[in-house]
Amino acid sequence: MPVPKQRTSKRRRDMRRSHHRLDIPALNPCPQCRQPRLSHRVCPNCGQYGGREVIVTE
Repeated sequence: MPVPKQRTSKRRRDMRRSHHRLDIPALNPCPQCRQPRLSHRVCPNCGQYGGREVIVTE
């Protein structure tokens, strides 16, 4: 069974984990109602996607 020959330093360990953070999702304004929404998803406010109404909202 392989065993590491030397101990990994805190710096090397933390540099390896530097990409493991969570990113804030990018919000884009809806072209219809200008409310923030996730890209490539139906607007939860007006129900529009791609210039047409996908979900009927009140």
